[in-house]
Amino acid sequence: MNQERLMQVILAPIVSEKSTMIAEKTQQVAFRVATDATKGEIKAAVELLFNVKVAGVSTVSVKGKVKRFGRTMGRRKDTKKAYVSLVPGQEFDLTATAAE
Repeated sequence: MNQERLMQVILAPIVSEKSTMIAEKTQQVAFRVATDATKGEIKAAVELLFNVKVAGVSTVSVKGKVKRFGRTMGRRKDTKKAYVSLVPGQEFDLTATAAE
C-alpha cells in the first residue's frame, strides 16, 4: 500500500471515558479515521505508525447531527471510528510513534 495514504488514514485517537474502558477491558484502541478508509488500510496504518501487531479492526460510521444555527439548519460532518484489537502480549502507547 502507498505509505503516504497510510499516513492520512488515521486522523486522531479517541480519548474518552468509553474508549478508555474498552482499552482496559478488551485490549482495543479507538481511532477517528478517514471516512473512505478500509479495514485493511486501517490495520496497515496502525502497524506502520505504532509498531504493533493488529488482530482485527471493527469500524463504525457515525452520521453527522443536524444542528441549528439561528434560523438556518446545518449538519455536522459524517465521521468514521475504528476499534483496533491488538494481538495478545502487545502493548499500545499513544505517546510514542514510529516517526521518532
